[in-house]
Amino acid sequence: MADFPFQLLIKNTSSDKLTESLTCTSLLRAIVNRREVYDALWNDQPVIVKTFSHKIFAKRHLKREWQGFKLLQNRGLNSPKPLFWGQAGSGRWAVVVEKICNSSVVVDVFDQTTEKAKKLELLILVCKEVAKQHNKGVLQRDLHLGNFLLTGDKVFALDPGQIRFSSRPITRKTGISQLAVLAGCLPETDTDSIAELCNQYARARDWQFEESDKLLFQKYLAWHKKRGIRRALRKSLRTSKRQLRIRADGYVTVFDRSFCRGAQPLDFIRDIDSLMGNGEILKNGNTCYVSRLSWNGSEVVVKRYNHKSFMYSLRNTLMRSRARRGWLHGHQLRMLSIPTPKPLAFIEMLKGPVVWKSYLVTEYVQAQNLYYFLHDNKTTLQQRSKVDEQIKALLDKLAKYRITHGDLKHTNILITNDGPVLTDLDGMKVHKWDWVCNIRREKDIARFTKPLGERTAIEGFRTSRSK
Repeated sequence: MADFPFQLLIKNTSSDKLTESLTCTSLLRAIVNRREVYDALWNDQPVIVKTFSHKIFAKRHLKREWQGFKLLQNRGLNSPKPLFWGQAGSGRWAVVVEKICNSSVVVDVFDQTTEKAKKLELLILVCKEVAKQHNKGVLQRDLHLGNFLLTGDKVFALDPGQIRFSSRPITRKTGISQLAVLAGCLPETDTDSIAELCNQYARARDWQFEESDKLLFQKYLAWHKKRGIRRALRKSLRTSKRQLRIRADGYVTVFDRSFCRGAQPLDFIRDIDSLMGNGEILKNGNTCYVSRLSWNGSEVVVKRYNHKSFMYSLRNTLMRSRARRGWLHGHQLRMLSIPTPKPLAFIEMLKGPVVWKSYLVTEYVQAQNLYYFLHDNKTTLQQRSKVDEQIKALLDKLAKYRITHGDLKHTNILITNDGPVLTDLDGMKVHKWDWVCNIRREKDIARFTKPLGERTAIEGFRTSRSK
């Protein structure tokens, strides 16, 4: 990747000028061998440059993007103004649009907002803009909060290459499906906010939200939730705005950008064994080695899955490494609002094509595990009763999404002031069929209740086995 700033020459195809010179100042987004988005200056004017580099479809993608921006402008919808397009050399094509200054990507604002009322207010702004698009026959086929900019109380549409334009308003069924995508950003337990979002959309489209609409909405809400998680998990394995993927020196690594910001990720990868040895060793077994350490200002727990034999490593290569599975499972649980330590990185050490060892890095959670909580003389009956209800609710939520843990022992549940936190996820399974989930759940419950014996402090789990 070129150092910033750098000059980009574009042979202007959309006007009489031959070549335009731009100064690219930073990379905003990138998909390798597909497209890149840059912050740039053109004649001292801030602009956004999007380059397309697909070997076959680059020009087609560019034209779709350019025409999309023009059509949004023609229909009076909020979007950046298209300026010009052309060839950028090395088989690349580029489109240049105005930069909406003092703006933020909606998804970033939403994630940084902690107040429930403000999150709903932001979603309503997006919802009204989407309803306006639907009334004018505009459908975003890749609808998500990352495709909108916010400045003041105005919302601007991005990525028109994924927009379909029609001469008629979007149908009721399709509109409700897209409304469900936006509602999926809210906790499913926040029914009041979801209902308000539905009402705002219906009002913007001059509808009445009927009972049949509500049933259809709930169906789409569940479907989009599953689809959104699948997409987010795939995205968590590549370089994106939130993750950084590195392949170098016999390692394949994905970092959470917040964890490695301002540091050199390769230093962490190369020194990880010595860092673990100098940290607080939590477990030193034949299969895995766990250490708590501090790096780049973060307290973290690193779990190393050791090499045991060639066949063991080959099996974990074919089935994917345990660290990679733990990374994906951690992201999935957090997207379902099931508490688990935040995954910060996973590292695979390769010998040829075989994963020899792997490492999972998660945030450190200051808490007692359930075993010590139950055996602590300072734990009151009221505290035990509260934890009882919280863990039952946790298991019910896992069952709702057909998830089983695989090793549900007391040391894998941390007790915090905010409730139980699930750890050690590399054995977790997401099941397609209820009957398989029920069998595995029985094993989870049996594993959980076994050490309680006659002195059980969590009586509810005696009956949970029949659920």
